[in-house]
Amino acid sequence: MSGLSVNSGHSGYVQPSSYLRRRGQSQAMPSPPPKPETAIDRDQRLALQRMRDFLKVRTSYDVLPLSFRLIIFDTSLLVKKSLAILVQNGIVSAPLWDSKTSTFAGLLTTSDYINLIQYYWQHPDKVNRIDQFKLNSLREIEKALNVSPLETASIHPLKPLYEACRRMLETRARRIPLVDIDDETGRAMVVSVVTQYRILKFVAVNVHETQLLRKPLRHLNLGTYKGLETARMETSVFDVIHQLVAFNISSVPILNSDGVVTNVFEAVDVITLIKGGNYDDLNLNVGEALQKRPEDFPGIYTCSIDDRLDTIFDTIRKSRVHRFVVINEDSQLVGVLTLSDILEYILLEGEGEDAKMG
Repeated sequence: MSGLSVNSGHSGYVQPSSYLRRRGQSQAMPSPPPKPETAIDRDQRLALQRMRDFLKVRTSYDVLPLSFRLIIFDTSLLVKKSLAILVQNGIVSAPLWDSKTSTFAGLLTTSDYINLIQYYWQHPDKVNRIDQFKLNSLREIEKALNVSPLETASIHPLKPLYEACRRMLETRARRIPLVDIDDETGRAMVVSVVTQYRILKFVAVNVHETQLLRKPLRHLNLGTYKGLETARMETSVFDVIHQLVAFNISSVPILNSDGVVTNVFEAVDVITLIKGGNYDDLNLNVGEALQKRPEDFPGIYTCSIDDRLDTIFDTIRKSRVHRFVVINEDSQLVGVLTLSDILEYILLEGEGEDAKMG
């Protein structure tokens, strides 16, 4: 029902309380008192603060296992050989080293191989050069495709983990190399690479307050629920690669005709297809490509918007997981929760705009 108005310009209704105000007194309503903090809100805040404090007093060295293997590629190495070494050692990234300048030259990831594939798809006349392509020419590919450049962020291993996490969020990197300075030569040396998963698992194992994160995802600004890229089993691998490059994402949920999640195509799946230097498998559809996954593939992890963050951290503590596909009771796609989302939440939630920009 529309409000009553009078042509004279006076309001059709007069509030009795207006007679009690002194002339000239502001009629602005007083702001409501702050909402009292619930027990769940308090626990959530305390848990986040405890995790931040933990990350500020522990260093990247603390995350490293007692023994580990580090593979570093010289930038003069052929792309074909680098791919074979990654597959042989079961890894998906490696630091790059420029032997001419004796400097750290960035981090090679699956995104770089995908960019290379995209480049030769756009320039089929140059595909005969793919086996002669060297790692130090990746910059040319990035410029030609107008995509994100090779990851070059790094951090000193004695810096707090909190700084490493902030650096990864700022650069949108999922892992960061640890670069130290040799005392004798004064030159940089790559110590290791720390991933978001290793950091979050380190937190899940050592910070018991993660059990206080009892708010469900539906009440948190956490994850992506709109504008999701998806594909079908019949979609060509090339089409999915275009999605990965165009939207700078690392995975695409695979749905059936009812919107039910049946699988997830990951960027690392591309490495499996081209590991032998045979690029013909890129002409397969998604269903055919996923059948070539190794037998030890861990599968995909799902959750619902009613799952709580404490159960998410429990899963991270027990399993090697890189993302959660959010589904409803009918297994239909609702959203995607990545480790980047979780890391950003525990670092920045409730910190204010200055902290988020700093």
